[in-house]
Amino acid sequence: MAKKKAMKEEGVSFEARLGRIEEIVERLESGEAGLDESLRLYAEGAELIKACRATLAEAEKRISKLSETAGGDLKEEPFEPEDEEEK
Repeated sequence: MAKKKAMKEEGVSFEARLGRIEEIVERLESGEAGLDESLRLYAEGAELIKACRATLAEAEKRISKLSETAGGDLKEEPFEPEDEEEK
């Protein structure tokens, strides 16, 4: 339970959360966890995924794209993520 609370704290890095998600997936895929542990791990993983998505959304807001103008200057534009369907 201490690890779960620690991962939800603000100061925890994206990479640490992602690493914990990988640990949870490995444990669940191993089939060694009982039902109660599996449910707890699933809930923890869902919370971590939610936190990671929020971190990524915030990062997208902060990213800006530099493009070159006709005069050779660099112009900063807001980041516009590509739609998966357009690819």
